[in-house]
Amino acid sequence: MEKAYKTMGRVGAGSIAMGVVMIVVGLSVGIVSIVNGAMLLKNKNEIMF
Repeated sequence: MEKAYKTMGRVGAGSIAMGVVMIVVGLSVGIVSIVNGAMLLKNKNEIMF
């Protein structure tokens, strides 16, 4: 029975850690996307087709 509790504790801690990593990665990708979009909008007048 104790082995199950230890396993559940490890899985729970791993899930929390994975969630934190996903939040950080998501925020980073979102910020990079916003910055790139802003740069494209700023420089759209300089593009000639």
